[in-house]
Amino acid sequence: MNKSILVLGGYGNFGKRIVSELAKLPNITLYIAGRDRQKSDQVLQSKRFTSQALLKSVTLDVESDQFERNLRLLSPNVIIHTAGPFQGQSYRVAEAAIRVGAHYIDLADDRTFVEGISELNHAAKQHELLVISGASSVPGLSSSVIAHYREHFSEITQIDISIAPGNKAERGRSTIRGILKGAGQPFLVYENGEWRERYGWMDVRLKNFGGDVGRRWLANVDVPDLGLFPSHFNVKEGVSFQAGLELTLLHWVLFFLAGMTKHRWISDLSRWATPMTKISQLLQAFGSDIGAMEVKIKGKNRKGNDALVRWQLTAKKGIGPYVPTIAPIILAKKIIQQEPLLTGAMPCLGLFSLDEFTEYAKSLGVNIKVSQIG
Repeated sequence: MNKSILVLGGYGNFGKRIVSELAKLPNITLYIAGRDRQKSDQVLQSKRFTSQALLKSVTLDVESDQFERNLRLLSPNVIIHTAGPFQGQSYRVAEAAIRVGAHYIDLADDRTFVEGISELNHAAKQHELLVISGASSVPGLSSSVIAHYREHFSEITQIDISIAPGNKAERGRSTIRGILKGAGQPFLVYENGEWRERYGWMDVRLKNFGGDVGRRWLANVDVPDLGLFPSHFNVKEGVSFQAGLELTLLHWVLFFLAGMTKHRWISDLSRWATPMTKISQLLQAFGSDIGAMEVKIKGKNRKGNDALVRWQLTAKKGIGPYVPTIAPIILAKKIIQQEPLLTGAMPCLGLFSLDEFTEYAKSLGVNIKVSQIG
């Protein structure tokens, strides 16, 4: 029987990349969905990828009173929700997916949104559906890295995660709005064995990723990993996450604005998303198209000695924006191909193996390096 996948926001920065990959699947209908039918049609007519799937563009507005009715008429097997930012979003799409009998995957990296998805667990189980939030670089990929190396440790003491995209990497307004939303805002971090308050885009540091990436400025960002990993991986001392902008000027301007927000001189930076997006686009010619992600795990090995694993991903030639799309692609394929998976609603924690990610990432030209001590 022909199955169908609906990509909500299928013409966006991440959505169009997911569409181009899932279009290779035979015997499926792939819906490119969003509020702007013209943009959906443009992806449909694009010659940048070949398709074995049946592609259809559809108009769907998640804020419309007719959203669930229109979704039911399409009756997709899987819904991939890419239409962020997810800060402040309700679970309207996920709840509608459950009611129409569709599995649901989103690319959310908002801590509150991803952690709260479990409130839909009972409803998802009742309908024998899988509802996944956070199928992205964090916590989807980061958790798969840690799960892969977990057996190397008798205990994990610290997890440190950092992401440094290249300035030339394509980014949309929703991505920038999400960054601005958290800058200067307080959140809790598990540090030195206790929960402490930190602020978005503060605690700036210079990190050397080595190789082609070199040194990049990083700052605090609130992500689901900070709330989920201490208990999920039984971390003894702390979990940290930082990200940065390649251009020093942009990074420090955002640090300055975050400080003004912290001291309540500015209430909400996300209101400036449109002009900041335009400025970002004007400066996109500078910097590089090289991005990196690093997951560092410290602890004790099985012999009780100090141990460290450093997993590092480097994406050149503008490949970086493809990395967050790998998790939903892997999971959607598993569901469509009826591989045995869990049912229920949950954050994306170790739901695909690191080997599955690595195989696909290397086919894109992503370089992965691992070093171990102890």
